[in-house]
Amino acid sequence: MGAQMIGFFLSFFDNPSAWGLGLAVVFGAVWLIGYWPPLFKKAWLWAVLAGSAILTLAAVAFIQIPLQLWTGQILGQFWSEEVLSSWLLLAAIPQILLSGLVQEGSKLVPVVLCWWRKDRSIDPKLGLAIGAVAGAGFGIFEAQWVHNAIFASGWNWDVVQTAGFGALIGFWERFFTVAFHTASCALAGWGLARGWGWQFYLIASVLHAFLNYSIVPLQLGLLTGMQMEIFVAVWALLVTGVALWLRWRRSAQPVELEVSAA
Repeated sequence: MGAQMIGFFLSFFDNPSAWGLGLAVVFGAVWLIGYWPPLFKKAWLWAVLAGSAILTLAAVAFIQIPLQLWTGQILGQFWSEEVLSSWLLLAAIPQILLSGLVQEGSKLVPVVLCWWRKDRSIDPKLGLAIGAVAGAGFGIFEAQWVHNAIFASGWNWDVVQTAGFGALIGFWERFFTVAFHTASCALAGWGLARGWGWQFYLIASVLHAFLNYSIVPLQLGLLTGMQMEIFVAVWALLVTGVALWLRWRRSAQPVELEVSAA
């Protein structure tokens, strides 16, 4: 197991590609600009972005993977492989939930540190912006990993001409996955700033697990690859829509203050 965890961690640094990294950064910038985080006014946000990327990778490699393996072994003690396969829609839930809990928790660590340093009192929109930066950090890091693997496999425009849109599926998926990582952590950051930290952490984790769960019906043949990719895009856009609404909606506080003053 140890070799598997270390191998997964190191795989994020395999096959470095300027195109893979550049495309991942573009994806992150496209989605982050909607939240308009003060990256240049508050330089420490860059540390949040980088810290989230490394922390989440470490959490996936050294916490999520062993927990999922142990969960599978425990389930295997009670049911045979045939039974688990026939009930995969239910049997996969614990391991899928773990992926959401671990990844959303690790992305949120830099946000919690910022909140703690501000005496546990920050504006909810700032909490949302910090969360968006943290989520984008891991989203970009994960995207460059996938992109590098695609380019290392020999991908080029000739493949697109031959295979059509199917050759672009990996980039399509990463584009919307970056959006989801950004939005889910933004929601968790907003909830933390409002005093609902653990509640919104659980909400973000369930949203994340629901996205990851789409792989199960794909494996069972209940969804086609294209249907799953459409689901990923729609789910990411829905969660992003909620996060951006919270970011840009007008606060009622100034109106209440004016009424009180009158």
